[in-house]
Amino acid sequence: MNYADRRVYNARPGLRTWGGSCSLDPPFAEYRTATAMALIECVPNISEGRQPEVLDDLAAAVRTTQGVQLLDHSADPAHNRSVLTFVGDPDAVHAAVLALFEVAVRSIDLRTHRGEHPRIGAVDVVPFVPLHHTEMAACIELAQRTAVEVASRLGVPVYLYEEAATHPRRRNLEDIRRGQFEGLSEKMRHPEWRPDFGPAMPHPTAGASVIGARPFLIAYNVNLATDRLEIARAVAAAVRQSSGGLPFVKALGLVLDDRGIVQVSMNLTDFARTSIVQAFDAVASEAARHGVAVRESEIIGLVPAAALTQAAAEHVRLRPIDRGQILEEKLRAAKG
Repeated sequence: MNYADRRVYNARPGLRTWGGSCSLDPPFAEYRTATAMALIECVPNISEGRQPEVLDDLAAAVRTTQGVQLLDHSADPAHNRSVLTFVGDPDAVHAAVLALFEVAVRSIDLRTHRGEHPRIGAVDVVPFVPLHHTEMAACIELAQRTAVEVASRLGVPVYLYEEAATHPRRRNLEDIRRGQFEGLSEKMRHPEWRPDFGPAMPHPTAGASVIGARPFLIAYNVNLATDRLEIARAVAAAVRQSSGGLPFVKALGLVLDDRGIVQVSMNLTDFARTSIVQAFDAVASEAARHGVAVRESEIIGLVPAAALTQAAAEHVRLRPIDRGQILEEKLRAAKG
């Protein structure tokens, strides 16, 4: 879900959703007009955050794909995970994802992988997000097409999730990922958890992958000034929607051993309904009940400008390195 200690390796809207499409502010509209095609964002999460040479190869696989703009990539050694953000038309994004899989399957061995973040695959999750007036249906079709090719070309089993899910129990990523890589073989023995595409057993080193279509979300972490994991988990349980907390919030409590602190790692799935400020305030209030202060917060990947004003960034104690993670600005820079 989220990654602390941002490390950028050669890193190169107001967004509102109505039904199956997204309306975006002018920078997106201009970008799409220039391409004259559907514009899709892809935010793959890769189970590697410690080997610079592999991270460079992953970024290069995307950057060298014609028709794709790599907007951002970052890695977290504690989570042993990286996130890339790129945009393009459906065919270009499809080609970039396949190139990314080729590198990840060749370079990552989950049998020896260790990190704080849950995972079932070398390429753990690949969401496609519609930008501007691109319809969600285009992302669903792209998820299906990509899943078929990943499974047939690389022998990696694939689950479809969110809007592309084939069954209600597969909509939520956390349900698919429960048990992680280590429990995947046993899980796949049950008919209800056989993959949508590919073999009914994990790839020996790359596990399985989850591919789907979803609206825009914000990956957001709040770091607490304590090393007590039970407090981070209690705070996460209090603020997440599934436990009766804030709507449109998913949260986990994680430990960052290399920094001697713990983290509440969140996905905000509708920032217009639950903002970064609201999420931060809820975490800070709940942490205070346990006698713990908030240290700082961080954003993983990119956010629309409407989600992060300067005042909001200061209020939530956002790290300076994360204050430039504005999607419109990255697109503007990519256009040159």
